[in-house]
Amino acid sequence: MTTSLAYGLRAGVGHSLVLALSISAPVLSCDQGFAGQRTVLEARGSVAQVPVGQERRSHEPASQLPAEATTSPSNSPEQVQRGQSLFSVQCGFCHGRDAAGGEAGPDLTSSELVAKDIRGNEIGPVVRAGRIDKGMPLFNVNDADLAAIVAFIHDQKIKITSKEGRRRTVQMEDLQTGSAEHGKEYFNGAGGCSKCHSPSADLAGVASRLRGLALLHHMLYPGGGRGAGPVAAAATVTVILPSGETVRGKLAYKDEFVIGLTDSSGWYRSWFKNQVKFTVDDPLQAHVEQLGKYTDETMHDVLAYLQTLR
Repeated sequence: MTTSLAYGLRAGVGHSLVLALSISAPVLSCDQGFAGQRTVLEARGSVAQVPVGQERRSHEPASQLPAEATTSPSNSPEQVQRGQSLFSVQCGFCHGRDAAGGEAGPDLTSSELVAKDIRGNEIGPVVRAGRIDKGMPLFNVNDADLAAIVAFIHDQKIKITSKEGRRRTVQMEDLQTGSAEHGKEYFNGAGGCSKCHSPSADLAGVASRLRGLALLHHMLYPGGGRGAGPVAAAATVTVILPSGETVRGKLAYKDEFVIGLTDSSGWYRSWFKNQVKFTVDDPLQAHVEQLGKYTDETMHDVLAYLQTLR
């Protein structure tokens, strides 16, 4: 047994058994006869493997966020704005740019968990541990970024719940604020939309098929109806291990250190990036990145342009 590598892994099996191991061997396999399942932990390049559908569990106390991440409206405008930018890029695709629900994620402004949250004590653990069984990966964020995201979510909750009747519908005239000419320029220029889309091909007649909010929704979150977005056009990843073995599956998690996937057997597997070779094919990545680039003006300009494609 070598001592060159040591770190802790925790995998949940079923609902009542947790394996807590400190691993220093190159490879460790553990056959566990619980409910007929097999749990495998690999120390060389692989962070962990657990069956999809079993939520990750953390037994460490949640880290305390800075005091400024409170549920009161006293968060600084700068922190809320920073949180909005972070939320749009990392969370907006599923939960919507305004945190009020998106393609696959629920409305956070009416969430019971958010309502109970104090200084990120409820939101923080979910962000950092993820909810793999519900399709939500974990996110590796520092305390300052997490505090900003929490501040934005609470700010949105205050704004939306303060509206009479929690108005969530949009009138057609509310969307007619953009310039079709400017939208076409953005589509073919700074937005980069024309690299993948064409008004004479995939977008031909789009304004006849979709109108108003439905067209805006499809523009921001392509891939199907609400709840079907990322799943309908899921990113895939191919990982080549040091042994030469190739593993393919749906992309489940990616940050600067770790790449994770769900393989064909339904297992979640992840590795340190610097110990494997991998390629990611994500047909919707450009749309995910675009959510953080749109301003209200450019978003409505592009919508106005799309409304001319009949």
